[in-house]
Amino acid sequence: MTEWTTLLPIKILVTGGNGQVAHDLVLLGKQDNHFKMIPLNASELDVRSVVSIQHALDLYMPDYVINTAAFNKVDAAEHELERCFSLNRDGVRNLAIECGALSIPLIHLSTDHLFDGHYASGYVEDDDASPLGVFGESKRQGEEFLRQYHPKHIILRVSWIFSARGDNYLLRTLEKARSSTEIEAADDRQGCPTSAADVGRVILAIIKQLHNGAEAWGTYHYCGAEVTTRYRFTEAVLAAAGQYEALKTTSLLPVPSRALHIEVERPASSVLKCKKLLSTFGIRQRPWRSELMAVLRQIYQQK
Repeated sequence: MTEWTTLLPIKILVTGGNGQVAHDLVLLGKQDNHFKMIPLNASELDVRSVVSIQHALDLYMPDYVINTAAFNKVDAAEHELERCFSLNRDGVRNLAIECGALSIPLIHLSTDHLFDGHYASGYVEDDDASPLGVFGESKRQGEEFLRQYHPKHIILRVSWIFSARGDNYLLRTLEKARSSTEIEAADDRQGCPTSAADVGRVILAIIKQLHNGAEAWGTYHYCGAEVTTRYRFTEAVLAAAGQYEALKTTSLLPVPSRALHIEVERPASSVLKCKKLLSTFGIRQRPWRSELMAVLRQIYQQK
C-alpha cells in the first residue's frame, strides 16, 4: 500500500460525542493534523431523527462518519425497549440510509453481546449472532440494517470497554474499593478488556487505510490482548490502583455470575478473535494491562 498522504484534513463526524469512546477517539484525532474531528452530542445530532442527521451532514460535509451513539445499559434495556431499539437499531438504519445517499463511509461500533458466550475459544466475525438480551438483539438488528442500506461501512465489534470517564466496570470497581472492605467478582466470565483510547487508535488507523484506497468494507473484531476473567481483571485494577491510593477493600472474592444477582445474563465468553483485522489492516492488539496502567494514570492525574 502506498504511503498515506492528504492535502486537506480528513473531516470525521463523530456521533455520541460525549461518550467514553468518542471522547478518547476525538482526543487522538486532534493530535494528528491529518484529521479534523467533529464530535456531536445527542442535542447536536440525534441519530433517531432523519432531519437531524441530514442537517449535520449538510452543515459539516464530513468525509467519514463514526457512530458511537448507542443505548449501552444492558439491564435497563430490558425495561426501556423503545429507547434501546430507537438508538441501536433505528438510529443505525437512519445513518446508513443518509450516509449511503451521499456515499459517506460509515464506521459503526458494535458489541460482543451479539453472541451467547458458549464458544470459550472465542468468536470470529462470521459466527452466528445469538444475543442473550434486548441490548444484544438491538445491536444485532442495527448491524443488519447497516449491511442492507450502505455498502461502504465498517462494523467494529469491541468488548469490555474501560476508560477514565463515563460508566464502566473499571470506574465502578474503584468506587466499590473506596467504600467496601469486600468485593465479589465473577470468575466464570471471560473476555478481553479494551480501553476506549485503544479503540480510537484502531478506528483512526482503519480510516487512514480506507482514505488511501483500501476497499476493505465489512465486519471486524477488536479487543485488548490477553484473555482474562472479571475476577482477574478486578484483581489487576485493585493492585494497580493501590499504587495511587489506599483502598478500603481488603478482600476480593471469586464468585459465579449468578451470585451477583444481575438482571440480564452476560456471555460466559466475550472473547473476540481479531485475526481478520490483523490480516486486512495490519492492526495488532495491544495488551490491556498496559492500557489499564495508562488509564489509571489519567484518572489519578485528574484528581
